[in-house]
Amino acid sequence: MPIRGRLFSLNLLILVTSACYGTQSYGNMVAGVSDTLWNNGRACGKSYRVKCIGGANEAPHPCKNGDTAVVKVVDYCKAGCQGIINLSKHAFSTIADPAAGIIQVEFNE
Repeated sequence: MPIRGRLFSLNLLILVTSACYGTQSYGNMVAGVSDTLWNNGRACGKSYRVKCIGGANEAPHPCKNGDTAVVKVVDYCKAGCQGIINLSKHAFSTIADPAAGIIQVEFNE
């Protein structure tokens, strides 16, 4: 069963280090996760299929025709995180208009 939540676009490509892999690169289809998924670091390396299901702010119709993105968890989003899962800009733009910034999503492992 898919999980629903808010997603925030985060430019993870500029990370100097990640909580999971230090300076090792895992490409541009990556994500950081909040405490909801982090599980004391057990989220590192997990892949999630993410689908935009609607807007979370003033952006009208941000989703791209039901497209999905598969992302790998490489980082932890500490307190103050704006969503459960935070996608790299590349991954975000695969499923939604990047100008939306925050969207409603379904995702599963």
